[in-house]
Amino acid sequence: MTHKTALIIRHVPYEGVAAYREPIESAGYRVDRIDVSDPVFASLDLTRHDLVIMMGGPMGVYEQDNYPWIATQIERLAERLAADRPTLGVCLGAQMMAAAMGAEVYPGPAKEVGFHPIRVHDHALASPLRHLVGVPVLHWHGDTFTLPEGVELLASSHVYKHQAFRRGPNILALQFHAEMGLDPRFNDWIEQWPESVIEAGHDEASMRAAHDRLGPAAVAAGQAMIAEWLKGLA
Repeated sequence: MTHKTALIIRHVPYEGVAAYREPIESAGYRVDRIDVSDPVFASLDLTRHDLVIMMGGPMGVYEQDNYPWIATQIERLAERLAADRPTLGVCLGAQMMAAAMGAEVYPGPAKEVGFHPIRVHDHALASPLRHLVGVPVLHWHGDTFTLPEGVELLASSHVYKHQAFRRGPNILALQFHAEMGLDPRFNDWIEQWPESVIEAGHDEASMRAAHDRLGPAAVAAGQAMIAEWLKGLA
């Protein structure tokens, strides 16, 4: 039996695929992972795998002087997107996709950190994002992007307009973290970026309480969304 292959690109160790792994493996993919710090990454062909999933990270797409791998990743990602190969981007991964499609990524006016719902637009209520309607999911970012040409905006929040977009059935970008809610690495996020928690008007105790209360439902909705998206790949 030949398995489909999925590659997870991890920008920092504490931002992995988390709860999205289960629907990806259930859809028949053999999951590989690579960190951008791996020397192999510089020469990696991003068109080779059946599915590529790019996760988050604290760096900005515009910080290429500090992180030379960003330019390499965007260049190779652009080749994959031009070939319409199934690709999922989460947070920084979504911003990478926007940049690879010619959009601008830049610091936004506020930190969006915490659990709250997104607004799925009416035209997207038949999309896989329908599973997220009314479900508070985790947000943790301060950057945003202009909308690339030729994509469909799927969702917004009260803080940022561009929360999710797709191009056809194969290309999906998610600014939020519906993969997080049951992963102990959430504690690492709080410890790594306590200033972001405070800037967004929270404290560590309230964030942990929200995670415990809202995390399971967020994960269930996120897994249902990804499972449906994978079924619809061309």
